[in-house]
Order: sequence, then C-alpha cells, then structure tokens
Amino acid sequence: MLKNTIAQISPIQKRYTIQEVADLLGIYKGTIKNYEDRKIFPKPHRNPINGYREYSQEDIEVLKKILLKGK
Repeated sequence: MLKNTIAQISPIQKRYTIQEVADLLGIYKGTIKNYEDRKIFPKPHRNPINGYREYSQEDIEVLKKILLKGK
C-alpha cells in the first residue's frame, strides 16, 4: 500500500539525453547547446552522478515552441 501512495505522489518522469532530444526534434545537439548559451532556452537539469544534461517532456515542449517561433 505504501508503494502505491509513493508512486501517486512522485511519478518518475522519463528523462531524455541531449542527443535523444535532438533526434526527436530533427535538430543538432549543438543547436540546443547554443540556445542554452544564448539564454533562449533554460539550462536543463544535470544528472548529479555523471553531470549529463537531462530533459523532461516539458522541456521538449518548450523547445518545440521556441523552434516554431523561429520559423
């Protein structure tokens, strides 16, 4: 019963690597890094173990909107 309660409180969200995000959106990962450096897109969460960028589905949706505005 405790497991069900914990799962309801904090669902585990899938995290995506920069390469996965780039592949999903059809862009280069360098584009994402460039947007972060230029403060167009906020810096993502970093994995505390390896320091890799980790993107949520919400991050991907924000990036999609940014890309659509530029077209």
